[in-house]
Amino acid sequence: MGRDDITRRDFFRRALGAGLAAYGLGELGGLGDLTSVAAEAAGGPTIAVASRKAPAGLVQAAVGALGGMEKFVKRGARVLVKPNIAWARRPEQAATTNPEVVAEIVRLCKQAGAREVKVMDHAVDRPEALVLRMSGIGSAATAAGARVTMASSAALYERVQLKKAKTLRSADVLRDLRRADVFINVPIAKVHGATGLTLGCKNLMGTVLDRGAWHRSDLDQCIADFAAEFPPTLVILDAVRILLTNGPKGPGTTADKGLVVAGADALAVDAYATTLFGRKPGQVAHLRAAHSMGAGEIDLSRVAVKNV
Repeated sequence: MGRDDITRRDFFRRALGAGLAAYGLGELGGLGDLTSVAAEAAGGPTIAVASRKAPAGLVQAAVGALGGMEKFVKRGARVLVKPNIAWARRPEQAATTNPEVVAEIVRLCKQAGAREVKVMDHAVDRPEALVLRMSGIGSAATAAGARVTMASSAALYERVQLKKAKTLRSADVLRDLRRADVFINVPIAKVHGATGLTLGCKNLMGTVLDRGAWHRSDLDQCIADFAAEFPPTLVILDAVRILLTNGPKGPGTTADKGLVVAGADALAVDAYATTLFGRKPGQVAHLRAAHSMGAGEIDLSRVAVKNV
């Protein structure tokens, strides 16, 4: 293929993207084969959006569309799964990750040959046993074969210098995050009083000891700094039911979306998830900041969406 061919392909992609955007389509993603064709031609990331299934089936379909869990988890791997287990809320309140989603991820990792699967988060509410019980994640993940740990002890963390950061120069980070062979981020999609939305990038706060330090600084830039430094192997976003008001804890108004969104590009997954709230990726400050640092793609015209 010559230089002229590449130029024509790029021209087609840009013209198509502009045409879709003129009708309000280019920012939404997943709206037809033409958008995905243009994104794939541009060499952008691919995400999978699963619908019309029970939670476990959504996970299976989304991960399968990306090549299966075996693509990400090799035999003998140590896997860290990071859901949102911050709050003492029931699954139907959509403040914590759906336990069936978490359990299926654990099962798929074990089937792929993972030596160890740890499910960890740093809860905000106390006592932690209540958080685990009310969220349903403790029993579901354990039954699926995971070791579940609530990461409140300082002994579980180590000080790390963030070389790429603009604001967050260092942090006490979960030792297991640094030592895992595979890191799977499993956020739930919901609104947030301070950042507008909390999706995959914001969910990373549960891997640091001092969450408050981010809030005492430039929160959005801290999120971006951490996202650029610690990209997950895979993001599996729970949008089975999303929280529309009073986030991040609720209780509030919820909406049943019946979706799971998965991808290796964390920002692309988050970018798509913004559309579930009627927003655009560029309206979320930490996504803009992380994108400017090269942490991933938020231009949905460059993201190939597989609807399964």
